Amino acid sequence: MEEILEVLEKDSRYSVEEIAIMTGKTREEVEQAIKDYENSGVIAGYTTLVNWENTNSEIVTALIQVKIIPQRGVGFDKVAERIYNFKEVKACYLMSSGGFDLTVIVEGKTMKEVSMFVSDKLAIQEYVNGIATHFVLKKYKEHGTIFKEKGLKDDREVLII
Repeated sequence: MEEILEVLEKDSRYSVEEIAIMTGKTREEVEQAIKDYENSGVIAGYTTLVNWENTNSEIVTALIQVKIIPQRGVGFDKVAERIYNFKEVKACYLMSSGGFDLTVIVEGKTMKEVSMFVSDKLAIQEYVNGIATHFVLKKYKEHGTIFKEKGLKDDREVLII
């Protein structure tokens, strides 16, 4: 039944009928599998991937590496929970190596807004021991989708040597 998950991961807009045809399952099997996946938390939610660069909205994304001191009995989990509950945080990952423990993806309207989040909310957290902030300048690919800018043509001159 994992082929149902693979289809939904690529495009969650497929209908149950389309998924049944693509996977060779019956409509009822697909409906039950999706219901089971949702109830068990395998399917955690449905989202739309938006290329904000093709809109009039300005969104600033930052990847923030956070060094934390693990807490006795709960490790990194309690600190990570406090961090990922901020509305500005879009993703939070525990990392396996390197100089930092968590990678946090944050979005805001401006660089200043993201910077203020880092200094006023993130850096002051108990057990946070260091932070490195990296601003995303351009997204080329996200969640398997390649972002292409609409209406842009390459007007560079050809150089023949």
